Amino acid sequence: MTAPSSGPSSVLVVGTGGREHALALALSRDPAVSEVHAAPGNPGIGAVATLHDVDPGDPAAVAALASGLGVDLVVVGPEAPLVAGVADAVTEAGIACFGPSRAAARLEGSKAFAKEVMAAAGVPTARSRVCSTPAEVAEALDAFGAPYVVKDDALAAGKGVVVTTDRAEALAHAATCGTVVVEEFLDGPEVSLFAVCDGATTRALQPAQDFKRIHDGGRGPNTGGMGSYSPLPWAPPDLAALVVATVVQPTLDEMARRGAPFRGCLYVGLALTAAGPRVIEFNVRFGDPDVQPVLALLDSPLGELLLAAAEGRLDEVAPPRFRTGAAVSVVLASAGYPESSSKGDVITGADRAAARADVDVIHAGTALDGDALVTAGGRVLAVRATGADVAAARAAAYSAAEEISFPGMQRRSDIAAEPLGVVEGAAVLAD
Repeated sequence: MTAPSSGPSSVLVVGTGGREHALALALSRDPAVSEVHAAPGNPGIGAVATLHDVDPGDPAAVAALASGLGVDLVVVGPEAPLVAGVADAVTEAGIACFGPSRAAARLEGSKAFAKEVMAAAGVPTARSRVCSTPAEVAEALDAFGAPYVVKDDALAAGKGVVVTTDRAEALAHAATCGTVVVEEFLDGPEVSLFAVCDGATTRALQPAQDFKRIHDGGRGPNTGGMGSYSPLPWAPPDLAALVVATVVQPTLDEMARRGAPFRGCLYVGLALTAAGPRVIEFNVRFGDPDVQPVLALLDSPLGELLLAAAEGRLDEVAPPRFRTGAAVSVVLASAGYPESSSKGDVITGADRAAARADVDVIHAGTALDGDALVTAGGRVLAVRATGADVAAARAAAYSAAEEISFPGMQRRSDIAAEPLGVVEGAAVLAD
């Protein structure tokens, strides 16, 4: 006789993008989960969840929906609702919520606050200065030297960072922001590590790598992410344990000391430098698309893990398990992205691609125009495939992506082609 599951039977996923579709898919495949709801979701999510037309950034509306549905767990996907306090409202309504409080979400809502916490916790990260005037920015750029790294202090949908050898470009970016954080450049391959946290305990997921820039070879402007893969055969096998010990646990302890315990996903963006792992940034939610291949390989129940974190009992749950093999996601972006995006273009072939074995088509920026699937954002779809290794998963993802087309579609051709060789930002050093 098997023990009863401690996972949720009904879940509400908050958000509209690819991350939320990947979460909804994983939850729908969890044997303990019988109902998945989404607010507001997208056409892809609608295939595995019941959609509700609720503003994800309205804390009271999300809490009212969760209460009305009687769900066991709310999973908040994007950063903006978390910074707005959606998790606080849901928790106050007596429903478990996976996602940090407004106070804890400042780790992403303010780059300066995150740096302050890292310093207090002794977390290894880039040297930095917080600047609010052009003179302060200029002085910081000269102090750290090129390549210049300038980050908008506030939320910027993954596109608030400029890395450049052009001092004028760095100054111009700073001028479009309010407060900025100027940092030293961290040289090395970048890694994404997702830590599921309950305020005191953490469970790390399998590391991934994503590709931020719009063009092959890590060139062009930063985007929200153009593709990703997992696992990382070249990374140190103890990387996750090392990052938990030196980054995640000290941060959890510091946030608890400040009276803002962190429950939810702490995303740690790392550079593997010659001196060891250094934190590039914190986010307070799963990254997109980098969490997509990680969830594809998860072999233990997602619902149980997230509910335990939300309820402060992660120590009762076994560490997550991952199946052998690899997964790769390739993003298909609309014309003009990341500077702008084209909407309303008809998408063909998504169903054919999704019908392939070991392939999921993740919807990020799509809508329905009558019966037609159309573009509705910058990153439109991601084609995710699993395989025996990174090369096999990559081949399957690109083969399936060939089925899909829409006017002006953009797609990198080098996602996971040379996993360590393509170091995002390396083109800056070569220019």
